[in-house]
Amino acid sequence: MKPQTGIPGFTRLIFVLIGVFAFQSVVFAQNKSKQIDDLISLYNKYDQFNGAALVAENGKVIYKKGFGLANMEWNIPNEPDTRFRLGSITKQFTATLILQLVEQGKLKLDGKVSDYLDGYRKDTGAKITIHHLLSHTSGLPNYTAQPGFLETVSRNPYAVEAFVRQFASGDLEFEPGAKFNYSNSGYFLLGAIIEKVTGKSYEQVLKENIFDPVGMKNTGYDHYDAIIGKRAAGYVKTPSGYRNAPYLDMTIPYAAGSLYSTVEDLFLWDQALNEGKVLSAKSKELMFKPNLEDYGYGFVIKNTSLGPNKLAVPIIQHNGGINGFNTIIIRFVRDKRLIVLLNNAAQGRALDKLADGITNILYEQPYEPPKRSIAELLLKTVEEKGVAAAITQYRELKTGKANEYDFSEPELNTLGYQLLRTKKVPESIEIFKLNVEAYPQAFNPYDSLGEAYMVHGDKELAITNYKKSLELNPQNTGATRAIASMTEAGPAVKVDPRIYESYAGDYELMPNFVITVTSEGGKLMAQATGQPKAELFPTSETEYFYKVVDAQVSFVKNEQGQVSQLILHQNGRTMPAKKIR
Repeated sequence: MKPQTGIPGFTRLIFVLIGVFAFQSVVFAQNKSKQIDDLISLYNKYDQFNGAALVAENGKVIYKKGFGLANMEWNIPNEPDTRFRLGSITKQFTATLILQLVEQGKLKLDGKVSDYLDGYRKDTGAKITIHHLLSHTSGLPNYTAQPGFLETVSRNPYAVEAFVRQFASGDLEFEPGAKFNYSNSGYFLLGAIIEKVTGKSYEQVLKENIFDPVGMKNTGYDHYDAIIGKRAAGYVKTPSGYRNAPYLDMTIPYAAGSLYSTVEDLFLWDQALNEGKVLSAKSKELMFKPNLEDYGYGFVIKNTSLGPNKLAVPIIQHNGGINGFNTIIIRFVRDKRLIVLLNNAAQGRALDKLADGITNILYEQPYEPPKRSIAELLLKTVEEKGVAAAITQYRELKTGKANEYDFSEPELNTLGYQLLRTKKVPESIEIFKLNVEAYPQAFNPYDSLGEAYMVHGDKELAITNYKKSLELNPQNTGATRAIASMTEAGPAVKVDPRIYESYAGDYELMPNFVITVTSEGGKLMAQATGQPKAELFPTSETEYFYKVVDAQVSFVKNEQGQVSQLILHQNGRTMPAKKIR
């Protein structure tokens, strides 16, 4: 008998099965890639995505592609290596640098801000820890939420120390650790601490500690004046078409949102995190441990449920938004999957919807295709034919083309606020009323309608709708404040208008943002930089409130009896403004 040669039958069977499984994996990946391409192409067709996308599975890229234009003026297309501003995705890189410094013994997570920044105010700096800054529990006011900040301050360059002193050293909104409040101010401070501890610029530390070791050659700190190859321009979509995004000096976002990158480099970043190239296992455990509101260090950590059977999937993600750009990175660490979407024509909710659709494709679950925005269509109708025609059009399309257009609650709400911002108050009221009709059990349409009535001066109708909103959602603190401003804050006394002359002047709330107070025909008027003039109504000789917004003003006198400042009370915050003339 000749000796047996070749591969035994059982072994051949194993190889055949392995080959079949490998072939099936490739086919599944190809099918998913086709589905993803079809989905994103439809979002692009509906003007809801203009950027680059990358999807990975089992640690390998199964899809990457650019859509739309990187530069609309020169008709330059987006590609996978196009560089986009990241916005708040920057925060995960800042958090990584901090954890590296903790590993090196140069920082402590329970170390206080005042331990590392000598000139920082002691009363708050001795309370706030590095952990509080990383987890958005410091109580520091968010500088980008300050009234008028984006309109009046964000174009100006600032040195780090000067910015910290003016915009990241405010009075605490709550005791550190007590609550979660997303604060760019906290991550700006982290950047300042990195520079102080290392003796190097934030940008240099990023390059040396992350970008170079990981091979992220297309990632860096975005400088407006630098020549950066393949950098996308940012755009905003308006009813009349796309426009260039407002200018933003990149010293402003700093360690909270100043970076640019590509979808390909962010894949390298994901792999580096998975493989422990930039952080130890202990540091990654800290980074991905959810704190208040499921926020870890630079990432949100949560579980999502997919499909009719509510398949539970753990995800680690973060979104970003900065003038003209919105971005998202979603890491499925357990299943070695990744979604990166970088968009240079900011689209708001559409990016999250697209990410949801791709997630469902990856997990072989049903998903919804995009729909055209009913708000965009109706806005054109309002402008050309009036609000009555738009309402008729809404009803007809909802009956006949519900599968083509998006009739979700936020659509009419968006349209209503677009009209409100352009001073078309009666039209906005009609649109908000239509949304209340469509979603009678949702609290937000009533809240928005209440606000429109308040701006219109219809106090009773405003209060009625705010109360209905509170009935549906007792946690709606904005409605509570609005009602208080129209009831408890109503004029309790008659004030001699002659006293208004003593309040007239300019009050500086922050650099380049001034509230000008004037006395006009027996009325006290206030006008903030870049905003319309509005009347102030008295509750006492020194206490006043707005009817057009939920805000109050107090005038403060010095020891000589002269008015020295006003205090603006808005959104639960107290903001002093010094009288400068």
